[in-house]
Amino acid sequence: MSVETAKVISVIQGEFAVSADPTACMSTVLGSCIAACLYDPTNKVGGMNHFLLPEARNGDSQHVKYGAHLMELLINDLLKMGAQRDRLRVKLAGGGKMSQFLGSVGEKNIEFVQKYLANEGIPIDWQSLGGRQARRIHFYPTTGRLTEKFVQAPKGIEASEKGARAPRRPASSGVELF
Repeated sequence: MSVETAKVISVIQGEFAVSADPTACMSTVLGSCIAACLYDPTNKVGGMNHFLLPEARNGDSQHVKYGAHLMELLINDLLKMGAQRDRLRVKLAGGGKMSQFLGSVGEKNIEFVQKYLANEGIPIDWQSLGGRQARRIHFYPTTGRLTEKFVQAPKGIEASEKGARAPRRPASSGVELF
């Protein structure tokens, strides 16, 4: 199935979605944010979240922009849909350094999600983390299939960072994983 024939579910910052629909495809665009795509390959149910920051420092940990909260919501909804915790697998994307002015948000997100998953005993099947380019991902929740395409920054964006330049990749470069 391709994105053109799928029922596309957009997942934006602070959101998550779960599905057992074999025609569903979850889609998002990531910079420094992380998308965790979890699935149970046996029960054919999966979901995606899109978090902005790892954890709250001021006690507001129940806010949807935080990874700690969105990971719990995603896992709990998958379990309610019949996923088995010991069969959960994950694919990760995002955590880029999109601007020198954003500090190390992407790095902190990467560190958080890897530690969280290790503590929960959820194996990482695949990850595309870091870098300096945005990426669009499409995740098929019942199969765990994920496609990734790097997004070219508009002309002039790279040069605005005091000569810092992002690696150049062809606009058509994409990776498809099964």
